[in-house]
Amino acid sequence: MSEAPLLELTSVERRFRVSGGLLRPRREVHAVNGVSLAIGRGEVLGLVGESGCGKSTLARLMLGLLAPSAGDVRLAGTSLALLPRKDRARRVQPIFQDPYGSLNPHRRIAAIIGSPLVVHGIGDRAERRRRVEEMMALVSLPPRLASAFPGQLSGGQRQRVAIARALVMRPELVICDEPTSALDVSVQAQILNLLQELRRKLGLSYVLISHNLAVVEHLATRVAVMYLGRIVEEAATRSLFAAPRHPYTKALLASVLTPTPGLPLPEVAIEGGYPNPLAPPPGCPFHPRCPEAMPLCRDVPPTASARARAGGGRVECHLYAGAAAAVGQ
Repeated sequence: MSEAPLLELTSVERRFRVSGGLLRPRREVHAVNGVSLAIGRGEVLGLVGESGCGKSTLARLMLGLLAPSAGDVRLAGTSLALLPRKDRARRVQPIFQDPYGSLNPHRRIAAIIGSPLVVHGIGDRAERRRRVEEMMALVSLPPRLASAFPGQLSGGQRQRVAIARALVMRPELVICDEPTSALDVSVQAQILNLLQELRRKLGLSYVLISHNLAVVEHLATRVAVMYLGRIVEEAATRSLFAAPRHPYTKALLASVLTPTPGLPLPEVAIEGGYPNPLAPPPGCPFHPRCPEAMPLCRDVPPTASARARAGGGRVECHLYAGAAAAVGQ
């Protein structure tokens, strides 16, 4: 029997009521629309997609900061709605993208890292000091910085502080929302390698949200591609990058700039702008921009074809519905 997922989302939706404008009724937007995902222990799930597709809302649902409008989010088999807030915080922690705005500039580094221990009433002062020192060593922060303020640190050092603060409670799952986007390129690789090392040492699971596909390819073991609140493709990282199936995934990978001198700029096959979430297209939400759209796509929403890829994975596209059905017979 396979081990139960650490975190499991089943048909999760999150709807928001937003203003329709002057003298117009409020309207409803589906920020997350029927998402089902499972994150195993020790796994790194990369979550990619354009801005506005619902990635950050999905992260807040995983953290328990938002309640789903429908569906369920379960941590080790227990619904997040049934877990006390402090219990959720002990087991699932975030690392934010901005190390400049996420740290209190008026508190010393040791106090910042140790604040979760104080909130949860863990240990006495000596025990907390020991755990802070241990965590600083794990993230390669020199002991002399314990009495420093965030303004005295570099961007990379601040992100190490944010990582240490997230891990001092020894959580099981860490939600990394663009953890390197605010850092210099020279520092990004150091932070990514640190996250890899900490995952091995502490047995962590990550959800990695990023626009940078190179970062996702380097760190993730599995990738989920999100478009307009839905997961349109999910597969093992190597499989997805080697042979993407969904036209949107193909376009995302084709748009990546290469450092190879002399190569032209990539030709992006996506036409038109991102659709208005308040008025999503009928049928397949990607069809107005899809170079492979068929008449069927304009009227009928596709369902996930779990057998469309050898070795697992799934894709939500009419191009593979027939193949999936044939394999299932």
